Amino acid sequence: MLTAYANFSEKTEKLKQGKLNLVNNIHEFLTLISEKKELNTFNSVFSQEGISKAAEVQVKIDKGIGGKLAGMVMSVKDVLSVKNKPMTSSSNMLRNFIAQYSATVIEKLEKEDAIIIGKTNCDEFAMGSTNETSAFGVVRNPVNKDFVPGGSSGGSAAAVAANLCDVSLGTDTGGSIRQPASFCGVYGFKPTYSLVSRYGLTSYASSFDTIGPIAKNVSDIACVMDVIAGHDPKDSTSSDVAKINFCDHEPLAKNLRIGVPKEYLSEGLDFEISDAVNRYLDKVREKGFRIEFICLPHTDYAVAAYYILTTAEASSNLSRYDGVRYAFRSDSFSNLDEMYRATRTEGFGDEVKLRIMLGTYVLSSGYYEAYYRKAQKVRRLIKNDFDAAFQNVDIIIAPTTPHIGQRIGAKPENPLQMYLGDIYTTSANLAGIPVLNIPVGYSKSGLPIGVQVLANQFNDKMLINFGSEMV
Repeated sequence: MLTAYANFSEKTEKLKQGKLNLVNNIHEFLTLISEKKELNTFNSVFSQEGISKAAEVQVKIDKGIGGKLAGMVMSVKDVLSVKNKPMTSSSNMLRNFIAQYSATVIEKLEKEDAIIIGKTNCDEFAMGSTNETSAFGVVRNPVNKDFVPGGSSGGSAAAVAANLCDVSLGTDTGGSIRQPASFCGVYGFKPTYSLVSRYGLTSYASSFDTIGPIAKNVSDIACVMDVIAGHDPKDSTSSDVAKINFCDHEPLAKNLRIGVPKEYLSEGLDFEISDAVNRYLDKVREKGFRIEFICLPHTDYAVAAYYILTTAEASSNLSRYDGVRYAFRSDSFSNLDEMYRATRTEGFGDEVKLRIMLGTYVLSSGYYEAYYRKAQKVRRLIKNDFDAAFQNVDIIIAPTTPHIGQRIGAKPENPLQMYLGDIYTTSANLAGIPVLNIPVGYSKSGLPIGVQVLANQFNDKMLINFGSEMV
Protein backbone atom coordinates (compact mmCIF):
# COMPACT_ATOMS: atom_id res chain seq x y z
CA MET A 1 0.00 0.00 0.00
CA LEU A 2 1.28 3.45 -0.92
CA THR A 3 2.42 5.58 2.01
CA ALA A 4 -0.15 8.33 2.54
CA TYR A 5 0.69 12.00 2.16
CA ALA A 6 -1.63 14.85 1.19
CA ASN A 7 0.72 16.66 -1.20
CA PHE A 8 4.36 17.02 -2.14
CA SER A 9 5.08 19.47 0.71
CA GLU A 10 3.90 16.89 3.23
CA LYS A 11 5.90 14.18 1.44
CA THR A 12 9.01 16.36 1.60
CA GLU A 13 8.62 16.76 5.36
CA LYS A 14 8.26 13.00 5.82
CA LEU A 15 11.38 12.41 3.76
CA LYS A 16 13.38 14.96 5.77
CA GLN A 17 12.15 13.53 9.07
CA GLY A 18 13.01 9.97 8.06
CA LYS A 19 9.38 8.88 8.19
CA LEU A 20 9.46 7.99 4.51
CA ASN A 21 12.25 6.38 2.50
CA LEU A 22 12.37 7.34 -1.16
CA VAL A 23 13.63 3.96 -2.39
CA ASN A 24 10.74 2.25 -0.60
CA ASN A 25 8.40 4.85 -2.06
CA ILE A 26 9.60 4.04 -5.61
CA HIS A 27 9.04 0.34 -4.95
CA GLU A 28 5.50 1.16 -3.79
CA PHE A 29 4.79 3.01 -7.02
CA LEU A 30 6.29 0.23 -9.15
CA THR A 31 4.22 -2.36 -7.32
CA LEU A 32 1.04 -0.36 -7.94
CA ILE A 33 1.93 0.10 -11.61
CA SER A 34 2.25 -3.66 -11.92
CA GLU A 35 -0.94 -4.35 -9.98
CA LYS A 36 -2.91 -1.86 -12.10
CA LYS A 37 -1.44 -2.91 -15.42
CA GLU A 38 -4.92 -3.39 -16.88
CA LEU A 39 -5.34 0.40 -16.88
CA ASN A 40 -2.66 0.50 -19.61
CA THR A 41 -1.40 3.88 -18.43
CA PHE A 42 2.29 3.40 -19.25
CA ASN A 43 4.05 2.74 -22.54
CA SER A 44 7.36 2.27 -20.74
CA VAL A 45 8.40 2.08 -17.07
CA PHE A 46 11.91 3.00 -15.88
CA SER A 47 12.13 0.58 -12.94
CA GLN A 48 15.88 0.18 -12.34
CA GLU A 49 16.68 3.77 -13.24
CA GLY A 50 13.95 4.97 -10.89
CA ILE A 51 15.30 2.90 -7.99
CA SER A 52 18.88 4.06 -8.62
CA LYS A 53 17.81 7.70 -8.90
CA ALA A 54 15.75 7.40 -5.72
CA ALA A 55 18.80 6.17 -3.80
CA GLU A 56 20.84 9.13 -5.09
CA VAL A 57 18.15 11.65 -4.23
CA GLN A 58 17.61 10.12 -0.77
CA VAL A 59 21.29 10.76 -0.01
CA LYS A 60 20.88 14.38 -1.12
CA ILE A 61 17.79 14.77 1.08
CA ASP A 62 19.65 13.32 4.08
CA LYS A 63 22.47 15.82 3.49
CA GLY A 64 20.01 18.70 3.04
CA ILE A 65 21.13 19.44 -0.51
CA GLY A 66 18.15 18.09 -2.47
CA GLY A 67 16.61 20.13 -5.28
CA LYS A 68 13.19 21.79 -5.24
CA LEU A 69 11.50 18.58 -6.40
CA ALA A 70 13.65 16.09 -4.50
CA GLY A 71 11.41 13.08 -3.92
CA MET A 72 8.71 13.91 -6.46
CA VAL A 73 7.96 10.83 -8.56
CA MET A 74 6.71 11.81 -12.00
CA SER A 75 5.54 10.31 -15.26
CA VAL A 76 5.61 12.14 -18.59
CA LYS A 77 3.44 11.84 -21.68
CA ASP A 78 5.08 9.78 -24.39
CA VAL A 79 5.46 12.75 -26.73
CA LEU A 80 8.28 14.24 -24.63
CA SER A 81 11.89 13.21 -25.22
CA VAL A 82 13.80 11.54 -22.38
CA LYS A 83 17.35 10.79 -23.48
CA ASN A 84 18.07 7.14 -24.27
CA LYS A 85 14.46 6.16 -23.58
CA PRO A 86 11.65 5.13 -25.97
CA MET A 87 9.75 8.05 -27.48
CA THR A 88 6.82 6.52 -29.35
CA SER A 89 4.06 9.15 -29.41
CA SER A 90 1.88 6.00 -29.04
CA SER A 91 2.36 5.34 -32.75
CA ASN A 92 3.65 2.40 -34.77
CA MET A 93 5.62 4.99 -36.71
CA LEU A 94 7.89 5.53 -33.66
CA ARG A 95 7.42 2.19 -31.90
CA ASN A 96 11.17 1.46 -31.80
CA PHE A 97 12.47 5.04 -31.68
CA ILE A 98 14.92 5.98 -28.89
CA ALA A 99 15.26 9.67 -27.99
CA GLN A 100 18.73 11.16 -28.53
CA TYR A 101 18.27 14.06 -26.12
CA SER A 102 15.96 15.19 -23.33
CA ALA A 103 13.32 17.88 -23.64
CA THR A 104 14.04 21.12 -21.80
CA VAL A 105 11.24 20.42 -19.29
CA ILE A 106 12.79 17.02 -18.53
CA GLU A 107 16.22 18.56 -17.98
CA LYS A 108 14.71 21.14 -15.63
CA LEU A 109 12.81 18.51 -13.64
CA GLU A 110 15.82 16.22 -13.29
CA LYS A 111 18.06 19.13 -12.32
CA GLU A 112 15.74 19.69 -9.34
CA ASP A 113 15.88 15.95 -8.48
CA ALA A 114 12.45 14.88 -9.72
CA ILE A 115 12.38 11.17 -10.57
CA ILE A 116 10.89 10.18 -13.95
CA ILE A 117 9.33 6.76 -13.46
CA GLY A 118 7.99 6.21 -16.98
CA LYS A 119 6.29 7.42 -20.16
CA THR A 120 2.49 7.48 -20.27
CA ASN A 121 0.18 6.24 -23.00
CA CYS A 122 -1.70 8.84 -25.08
CA ASP A 123 -3.68 9.24 -28.25
CA GLU A 124 -1.43 8.71 -31.26
CA PHE A 125 0.65 11.86 -31.85
CA ALA A 126 -1.70 13.51 -29.30
CA MET A 127 -4.61 13.36 -31.77
CA GLY A 128 -7.78 12.30 -30.00
CA SER A 129 -10.14 12.98 -27.12
CA THR A 130 -10.58 9.53 -25.58
CA ASN A 131 -7.14 7.84 -25.57
CA GLU A 132 -8.52 5.21 -27.93
CA THR A 133 -6.33 6.09 -30.94
CA SER A 134 -3.10 4.84 -29.33
CA ALA A 135 -1.26 2.06 -31.17
CA PHE A 136 -0.61 0.57 -27.72
CA GLY A 137 -4.26 0.16 -26.80
CA VAL A 138 -6.86 2.13 -24.92
CA VAL A 139 -6.21 3.55 -21.44
CA ARG A 140 -8.91 2.80 -18.87
CA ASN A 141 -10.30 5.35 -16.45
CA PRO A 142 -9.32 4.30 -12.89
CA VAL A 143 -12.60 5.71 -11.56
CA ASN A 144 -14.53 3.25 -13.75
CA LYS A 145 -12.55 0.91 -15.99
CA ASP A 146 -15.37 0.66 -18.54
CA PHE A 147 -14.97 4.36 -19.38
CA VAL A 148 -12.33 6.35 -21.25
CA PRO A 149 -9.96 8.60 -19.28
CA GLY A 150 -10.19 11.35 -21.90
CA GLY A 151 -7.45 12.42 -24.24
CA SER A 152 -5.03 12.96 -25.52
CA SER A 153 -3.16 12.98 -22.17
CA GLY A 154 -5.34 10.15 -20.85
CA GLY A 155 -2.44 8.04 -19.61
CA SER A 156 -1.05 10.95 -17.59
CA ALA A 157 -4.41 11.78 -15.97
CA ALA A 158 -5.15 8.11 -15.26
CA ALA A 159 -1.68 7.58 -13.74
CA VAL A 160 -2.23 10.45 -11.30
CA ALA A 161 -5.80 9.41 -10.45
CA ALA A 162 -4.68 5.80 -9.84
CA ASN A 163 -1.80 6.93 -7.56
CA LEU A 164 0.86 5.56 -9.91
CA CYS A 165 2.95 8.73 -9.55
CA ASP A 166 2.86 12.03 -7.68
CA VAL A 167 2.50 14.26 -10.75
CA SER A 168 2.48 13.74 -14.52
CA LEU A 169 3.34 16.02 -17.43
CA GLY A 170 0.82 16.17 -20.26
CA THR A 171 0.36 18.36 -23.31
CA ASP A 172 -2.62 20.48 -24.25
CA THR A 173 -3.33 21.38 -27.88
CA GLY A 174 -7.09 21.84 -27.63
CA GLY A 175 -7.94 20.61 -24.14
CA SER A 176 -5.75 17.51 -23.89
CA ILE A 177 -4.72 18.21 -20.28
CA ARG A 178 -7.96 19.65 -18.98
CA GLN A 179 -10.44 17.18 -20.51
CA PRO A 180 -8.75 13.99 -19.19
CA ALA A 181 -8.14 15.72 -15.85
CA SER A 182 -11.89 16.39 -15.71
CA PHE A 183 -12.80 12.81 -16.67
CA CYS A 184 -10.40 11.36 -14.07
CA GLY A 185 -11.22 13.77 -11.24
CA VAL A 186 -7.82 15.48 -10.88
CA TYR A 187 -6.31 18.92 -11.44
CA GLY A 188 -4.81 19.79 -14.82
CA PHE A 189 -3.07 23.02 -15.80
CA LYS A 190 -2.53 24.44 -19.31
CA PRO A 191 -0.08 27.34 -18.98
CA THR A 192 0.04 30.41 -21.17
CA TYR A 193 1.38 29.44 -24.60
CA SER A 194 5.16 30.10 -24.70
CA LEU A 195 5.60 30.14 -20.90
CA VAL A 196 6.93 26.55 -20.90
CA SER A 197 9.50 25.45 -23.46
CA ARG A 198 8.32 23.08 -26.19
CA TYR A 199 11.87 21.98 -27.07
CA GLY A 200 11.88 18.18 -27.15
CA LEU A 201 8.12 17.88 -27.66
CA THR A 202 6.88 15.94 -30.68
CA SER A 203 4.73 18.57 -32.30
CA TYR A 204 1.10 18.07 -33.24
CA ALA A 205 0.24 21.74 -33.91
CA SER A 206 3.18 23.99 -33.09
CA SER A 207 1.25 27.21 -32.47
CA PHE A 208 -1.13 25.45 -30.05
CA ASP A 209 0.87 22.79 -28.15
CA THR A 210 1.47 23.54 -24.47
CA ILE A 211 3.15 21.40 -21.79
CA GLY A 212 1.65 21.37 -18.30
CA PRO A 213 1.24 19.32 -15.10
CA ILE A 214 -1.56 17.05 -13.90
CA ALA A 215 -1.79 16.43 -10.15
CA LYS A 216 -4.12 15.57 -7.27
CA ASN A 217 -3.84 19.06 -5.78
CA VAL A 218 -3.03 22.63 -6.78
CA SER A 219 0.10 22.97 -4.63
CA ASP A 220 1.85 20.18 -6.54
CA ILE A 221 1.00 21.92 -9.82
CA ALA A 222 2.56 25.09 -8.42
CA CYS A 223 5.74 23.21 -7.45
CA VAL A 224 6.17 21.82 -10.96
CA MET A 225 5.31 25.08 -12.72
CA ASP A 226 7.89 26.87 -10.58
CA VAL A 227 10.53 24.62 -12.14
CA ILE A 228 9.44 24.20 -15.77
CA ALA A 229 8.26 27.75 -16.57
CA GLY A 230 10.73 30.18 -18.08
CA HIS A 231 12.52 31.26 -21.22
CA ASP A 232 14.41 28.73 -23.32
CA PRO A 233 16.74 29.94 -26.11
CA LYS A 234 16.32 26.55 -27.83
CA ASP A 235 12.60 27.26 -28.39
CA SER A 236 11.97 30.10 -30.82
CA THR A 237 8.40 30.54 -29.49
CA SER A 238 9.50 30.83 -25.86
CA SER A 239 8.62 34.12 -24.16
CA ASP A 240 11.30 35.94 -22.20
CA VAL A 241 9.09 37.06 -19.31
CA ALA A 242 10.00 37.82 -15.72
CA LYS A 243 10.35 34.82 -13.41
CA ILE A 244 7.05 33.82 -11.79
CA ASN A 245 7.30 32.47 -8.25
CA PHE A 246 4.49 29.93 -8.32
CA CYS A 247 5.25 28.56 -4.85
CA ASP A 248 4.78 31.91 -3.12
CA HIS A 249 1.01 31.98 -2.50
CA GLU A 250 -0.60 35.41 -2.61
CA PRO A 251 -4.14 35.88 -1.23
CA LEU A 252 -6.64 36.86 -3.89
CA ALA A 253 -7.95 40.40 -3.94
CA LYS A 254 -11.45 40.62 -2.49
CA ASN A 255 -12.57 42.70 -5.45
CA LEU A 256 -11.66 39.91 -7.89
CA ARG A 257 -14.16 39.91 -10.74
CA ILE A 258 -15.48 36.57 -12.04
CA GLY A 259 -17.08 36.13 -15.45
CA VAL A 260 -19.26 33.26 -16.67
CA PRO A 261 -19.70 33.06 -20.48
CA LYS A 262 -23.31 32.62 -21.53
CA GLU A 263 -22.20 30.69 -24.61
CA TYR A 264 -20.76 27.89 -22.44
CA LEU A 265 -24.10 27.26 -20.71
CA SER A 266 -25.84 26.17 -23.91
CA GLU A 267 -28.49 23.53 -24.51
CA GLY A 268 -25.83 20.93 -25.33
CA LEU A 269 -24.46 21.03 -21.77
CA ASP A 270 -25.20 17.91 -19.70
CA PHE A 271 -27.61 18.85 -16.88
CA GLU A 272 -25.44 17.18 -14.20
CA ILE A 273 -22.44 19.25 -15.31
CA SER A 274 -24.62 22.38 -15.33
CA ASP A 275 -25.71 21.64 -11.74
CA ALA A 276 -22.10 21.08 -10.66
CA VAL A 277 -20.99 24.35 -12.24
CA ASN A 278 -23.79 26.24 -10.50
CA ARG A 279 -22.87 24.68 -7.14
CA TYR A 280 -19.28 25.74 -7.68
CA LEU A 281 -20.38 29.27 -8.53
CA ASP A 282 -22.34 29.37 -5.27
CA LYS A 283 -19.15 28.39 -3.48
CA VAL A 284 -17.32 31.24 -5.23
CA ARG A 285 -20.03 33.69 -4.15
CA GLU A 286 -19.72 32.48 -0.56
CA LYS A 287 -16.06 33.51 -0.70
CA GLY A 288 -17.25 37.05 -1.42
CA PHE A 289 -16.36 37.26 -5.11
CA ARG A 290 -18.68 39.04 -7.54
CA ILE A 291 -19.91 37.02 -10.52
CA GLU A 292 -21.31 38.41 -13.76
CA PHE A 293 -22.32 36.87 -17.06
CA ILE A 294 -20.19 37.79 -20.06
CA CYS A 295 -20.27 37.18 -23.81
CA LEU A 296 -17.69 35.43 -25.98
CA PRO A 297 -19.59 35.88 -29.24
CA HIS A 298 -17.36 33.83 -31.55
CA THR A 299 -17.39 30.66 -29.41
CA ASP A 300 -19.51 28.77 -31.95
CA TYR A 301 -16.71 29.03 -34.50
CA ALA A 302 -13.94 27.81 -32.18
CA VAL A 303 -14.09 24.09 -32.98
CA ALA A 304 -14.13 24.62 -36.75
CA ALA A 305 -11.26 27.12 -36.65
CA TYR A 306 -9.30 24.91 -34.27
CA TYR A 307 -9.51 21.77 -36.41
CA ILE A 308 -8.72 23.61 -39.63
CA LEU A 309 -5.61 25.20 -38.16
CA THR A 310 -4.34 22.24 -36.13
CA THR A 311 -4.78 19.72 -38.93
CA ALA A 312 -2.98 22.08 -41.29
CA GLU A 313 -0.05 22.29 -38.88
CA ALA A 314 -0.16 18.54 -38.29
CA SER A 315 0.03 17.76 -41.99
CA SER A 316 3.21 19.83 -42.12
CA ASN A 317 4.76 18.50 -38.88
CA LEU A 318 4.11 14.86 -39.70
CA SER A 319 5.54 15.06 -43.22
CA ARG A 320 8.95 14.18 -41.74
CA TYR A 321 7.75 10.61 -41.11
CA ASP A 322 8.41 9.29 -44.60
CA GLY A 323 10.61 6.25 -44.02
CA VAL A 324 13.75 7.99 -45.25
CA ARG A 325 15.60 9.48 -42.31
CA TYR A 326 14.48 7.65 -39.16
CA ALA A 327 11.68 5.74 -37.50
CA PHE A 328 9.55 3.09 -39.22
CA ARG A 329 10.03 2.09 -42.85
CA SER A 330 7.77 -0.35 -44.68
CA ASP A 331 9.26 -3.40 -46.40
CA SER A 332 6.55 -3.38 -49.09
CA PHE A 333 7.86 -1.15 -51.86
CA SER A 334 9.77 -1.26 -55.12
CA ASN A 335 10.39 2.46 -55.64
CA LEU A 336 10.59 5.70 -53.64
CA ASP A 337 6.97 6.71 -54.18
CA GLU A 338 5.74 3.33 -52.99
CA MET A 339 8.02 3.54 -49.95
CA TYR A 340 6.46 6.85 -48.89
CA ARG A 341 2.94 5.55 -49.39
CA ALA A 342 3.45 2.17 -47.71
CA THR A 343 5.38 3.63 -44.77
CA ARG A 344 2.74 6.21 -43.95
CA THR A 345 -0.13 3.78 -44.57
CA GLU A 346 1.29 1.18 -42.21
CA GLY A 347 2.85 3.54 -39.67
CA PHE A 348 -0.04 5.94 -39.01
CA GLY A 349 -3.40 5.09 -37.45
CA ASP A 350 -6.77 6.08 -38.88
CA GLU A 351 -7.25 9.26 -36.84
CA VAL A 352 -3.81 10.58 -37.73
CA LYS A 353 -4.39 9.83 -41.42
CA LEU A 354 -7.74 11.61 -41.29
CA ARG A 355 -6.20 14.75 -39.81
CA ILE A 356 -3.28 14.74 -42.23
CA MET A 357 -5.66 14.52 -45.18
CA LEU A 358 -7.88 17.28 -43.80
CA GLY A 359 -4.85 19.49 -43.15
CA THR A 360 -3.45 18.90 -46.61
CA TYR A 361 -6.84 19.75 -48.10
CA VAL A 362 -7.22 23.09 -46.29
CA LEU A 363 -3.66 24.08 -47.26
CA SER A 364 -4.13 23.21 -50.93
CA SER A 365 -3.98 26.05 -53.45
CA GLY A 366 -7.69 25.87 -54.20
CA TYR A 367 -8.86 26.02 -50.58
CA TYR A 368 -6.17 27.93 -48.64
CA GLU A 369 -8.03 31.24 -48.76
CA ALA A 370 -11.46 29.69 -48.18
CA TYR A 371 -10.46 27.68 -45.13
CA TYR A 372 -7.00 28.20 -43.64
CA ARG A 373 -6.81 31.98 -44.06
CA LYS A 374 -10.38 32.41 -42.86
CA ALA A 375 -9.70 30.22 -39.80
CA GLN A 376 -6.72 32.42 -38.92
CA LYS A 377 -9.02 35.44 -38.99
CA VAL A 378 -11.50 33.67 -36.72
CA ARG A 379 -8.64 32.85 -34.34
CA ARG A 380 -7.94 36.56 -34.05
CA LEU A 381 -11.63 37.30 -33.40
CA ILE A 382 -11.68 34.71 -30.60
CA LYS A 383 -8.56 36.23 -29.08
CA ASN A 384 -10.23 39.64 -29.31
CA ASP A 385 -13.28 38.22 -27.47
CA PHE A 386 -11.08 37.21 -24.54
CA ASP A 387 -9.16 40.48 -24.59
CA ALA A 388 -12.45 42.37 -24.33
CA ALA A 389 -13.77 40.08 -21.59
CA PHE A 390 -10.63 40.50 -19.48
CA GLN A 391 -11.11 44.25 -19.56
CA ASN A 392 -14.11 43.68 -17.26
CA VAL A 393 -13.31 40.45 -15.37
CA ASP A 394 -10.17 38.88 -13.93
CA ILE A 395 -11.12 35.21 -14.15
CA ILE A 396 -13.59 33.26 -16.27
CA ILE A 397 -15.30 30.11 -14.96
CA ALA A 398 -16.84 27.58 -17.33
CA PRO A 399 -17.53 23.86 -17.66
CA THR A 400 -14.54 21.89 -18.94
CA THR A 401 -16.56 19.49 -21.08
CA PRO A 402 -20.17 19.43 -22.35
CA HIS A 403 -20.65 15.82 -21.33
CA ILE A 404 -19.51 13.25 -18.77
CA GLY A 405 -16.99 10.63 -19.90
CA GLN A 406 -18.09 8.01 -22.42
CA ARG A 407 -17.80 4.22 -22.39
CA ILE A 408 -14.82 2.63 -24.11
CA GLY A 409 -15.73 1.74 -27.68
CA ALA A 410 -18.78 4.01 -27.81
CA LYS A 411 -17.48 6.04 -30.73
CA PRO A 412 -19.98 8.26 -32.55
CA GLU A 413 -20.77 7.38 -36.14
CA ASN A 414 -19.83 10.89 -37.21
CA PRO A 415 -16.33 11.99 -36.05
CA LEU A 416 -17.60 15.56 -35.88
CA GLN A 417 -19.55 14.57 -32.75
CA MET A 418 -16.28 13.67 -31.04
CA TYR A 419 -14.67 16.93 -32.13
CA LEU A 420 -17.61 18.90 -30.73
CA GLY A 421 -16.71 17.49 -27.31
CA ASP A 422 -13.82 20.00 -27.39
CA ILE A 423 -16.15 22.99 -27.73
CA TYR A 424 -15.33 24.44 -24.28
CA THR A 425 -11.57 23.82 -24.37
CA THR A 426 -10.32 24.81 -27.83
CA SER A 427 -10.95 28.55 -27.42
CA ALA A 428 -8.23 28.89 -24.78
CA ASN A 429 -5.66 27.33 -27.11
CA LEU A 430 -6.72 29.58 -29.97
CA ALA A 431 -6.18 32.56 -27.65
CA GLY A 432 -3.05 31.16 -25.94
CA ILE A 433 -4.35 31.82 -22.41
CA PRO A 434 -3.81 29.77 -19.21
CA VAL A 435 -6.50 27.44 -17.84
CA LEU A 436 -6.86 25.24 -14.76
CA ASN A 437 -9.24 22.28 -14.52
CA ILE A 438 -10.69 21.87 -11.02
CA PRO A 439 -12.57 18.71 -9.97
CA VAL A 440 -15.90 19.76 -8.46
CA GLY A 441 -17.91 16.59 -7.91
CA TYR A 442 -19.34 13.45 -9.42
CA SER A 443 -22.30 12.48 -11.55
CA LYS A 444 -25.00 10.12 -10.29
CA SER A 445 -23.14 7.32 -12.05
CA GLY A 446 -19.98 8.15 -10.08
CA LEU A 447 -17.98 9.79 -12.89
CA PRO A 448 -15.97 12.95 -12.12
CA ILE A 449 -17.00 16.45 -13.21
CA GLY A 450 -14.65 19.39 -13.66
CA VAL A 451 -14.83 23.12 -14.21
CA GLN A 452 -12.15 25.23 -15.83
CA VAL A 453 -10.96 28.65 -14.73
CA LEU A 454 -9.33 30.92 -17.31
CA ALA A 455 -7.24 34.08 -17.04
CA ASN A 456 -5.50 36.44 -19.42
CA GLN A 457 -2.06 35.67 -20.84
CA PHE A 458 0.71 35.31 -18.22
CA ASN A 459 -1.74 35.55 -15.32
CA ASP A 460 -0.98 31.90 -14.62
CA LYS A 461 -0.15 32.47 -10.98
CA MET A 462 -3.55 34.06 -10.38
CA LEU A 463 -5.21 30.81 -11.46
CA ILE A 464 -2.95 28.77 -9.17
CA ASN A 465 -3.81 31.08 -6.26
CA PHE A 466 -7.51 30.89 -7.11
CA GLY A 467 -7.41 27.10 -7.22
CA SER A 468 -5.62 27.00 -3.86
CA GLU A 469 -8.17 29.23 -2.14
CA MET A 470 -11.19 27.46 -3.64
CA VAL A 471 -10.28 23.98 -2.33
